[in-house]
Amino acid sequence: TTTRASESTKTSLSLGVTHAPYRRIVNAMVDSGAQLVLAGHTHGGQVCVPGFGALVTNCDLPRSMAKGLSSWPRKNSPSTVNRASYLHVSAGLGTSIYAPVRFACAPEATLLTLVPTKPLPVK
Repeated sequence: TTTRASESTKTSLSLGVTHAPYRRIVNAMVDSGAQLVLAGHTHGGQVCVPGFGALVTNCDLPRSMAKGLSSWPRKNSPSTVNRASYLHVSAGLGTSIYAPVRFACAPEATLLTLVPTKPLPVK
């Protein structure tokens, strides 16, 4: 079942989930009401330089967004999206078949705990 953001209640959360966080996909999800988009694919950059970060992202995201939580769209970013959303990219556990190594990019399994912005009444 798909629920659009306009049909949801104030206590609900609209999630977008994609393997590869290409900008056009994340923008489409946010335009459809996603408040949080979860993704992978980048392997966190897989090969990183300490103090510099990821060398590549394997998609069109900026290197600084190769892993972790970011606001979407980024500040100072030209975008038609006018709502506050977030993108979480997990570095994951694996490697590319073309480069089966990681450097300065530890594998990770992410556990996100989502809490309401206002405490819900206890029943």
